[in-house]
Amino acid sequence: MPANKMVFHMAGDTGGLVSPVFKHRIANEMISQCNAVAPGDNHPQFFFHLGDVVYNFGHAAEYYPQFFEPYRNYPNPIFAIPGNHDADIDPFDENEPQSLDAFIKVFCDTASKPIPFSGDSGRKSNIQPNVYYTLKTPLANIIALYSNVPRFGTITPVQKAWFINELKSAEAERSGKALIVCLHHSAYSADTNHGSSLPMQLFLNTAFNEAGVWPDVVFSGHVHNYQRFSKQYPNGKVVPFIVAGAGGYADLHKIAQPGDPAFPDQSKLLDDVHLERYCDETHGFLKVTIEKTETDFMLKGDYYTADDSGKGLPASIYDSFTVDLVN
Repeated sequence: MPANKMVFHMAGDTGGLVSPVFKHRIANEMISQCNAVAPGDNHPQFFFHLGDVVYNFGHAAEYYPQFFEPYRNYPNPIFAIPGNHDADIDPFDENEPQSLDAFIKVFCDTASKPIPFSGDSGRKSNIQPNVYYTLKTPLANIIALYSNVPRFGTITPVQKAWFINELKSAEAERSGKALIVCLHHSAYSADTNHGSSLPMQLFLNTAFNEAGVWPDVVFSGHVHNYQRFSKQYPNGKVVPFIVAGAGGYADLHKIAQPGDPAFPDQSKLLDDVHLERYCDETHGFLKVTIEKTETDFMLKGDYYTADDSGKGLPASIYDSFTVDLVN
C-alpha cells in the first residue's frame, strides 16, 4: 500500500446468538476483499469495529462463536470500540466478571499475545491503549469514543475532557490527515427501534464547539441498518454521519416512514440534518479509502450489501460518498 493511500473496513454489530449465517456472510465478504488479487492498491489494511462484537452480554465464552470463529481468516488487524452489549454484565454470571473484562483481553493488550478463549482461531490480542483512544495513521486520526451501556449512550466528564484535547491535537495535523470520529451509539437515526440519541447529539455538539474543531466524518453502529446523514453546523461545515450497524446481527431495524405519528420527524435538533441514503433490508459493511495526490485529498466510503437471499451472489456497492479533505 503506498504512503498516500489507506483502505480499511468498518462495520458494527457483527455478533449474534441466532442465525449465524449473516455474521459469517459479512465476515467472508470482507475476507474475500482482503484476499482478492486485483490491479491497484485497494486491499484493506485493517478492520475497525464499531461495537457490539458479542451479544447479549460481554461473556468471554461468546467471543469464539461470535468473533474469533467468523473472523478466523481475516488477515489484518482488527481494532474496536466497545458496544453496549460488549460492556453489559450478566447478573446471573457466577464468575462475577467486571464490565469489559473480555473486551479488554481481546483488544486492549500492551503486546500481541495468545488469548485463552480464542480457541483454534490463532488470532492474538490487539494493542489498544484503552477502550477509548486515538488510532493514529499516516493519513487519518481516528478518535474512538466509548459511549457506555445505556440505551442512548453516555460519556463521562473525564472522557469528554480527553476528547476535546484529542480534537485539538488532531486539528494541528489537519492539513495532512483526515479527522474521523467513531462511537457506538448513533447520534442520528431514523429507525423505529433505537432512534436518534439526544445525549450523543448534545455531547458531540458541545465538544465540537468547546474545541472549535469539527471532524470530517462521524461513524457509528448500534442501529442495525445503514444510514447516511449530512449535518450542517452553524459555521457552514457539513459533516456526514454514517450508521453502519448491519454487520451481522440477524435482526435488522426498519426506517420510520415520513409522517408516521409514532416517530415524529419534526424537531429543531434535526433542522440541519438530512437523511441522504439508507438500507434497512440487507446486511452490509463499509470499505473506506483515503487517498492523497498532488491535487486532491479525499475520503471515499463504499457501502457493500451482502446477498441475504442466500443465492451466493457477491457483495455489491449500494452507496458511495466522498469527503473533500482539502482545507
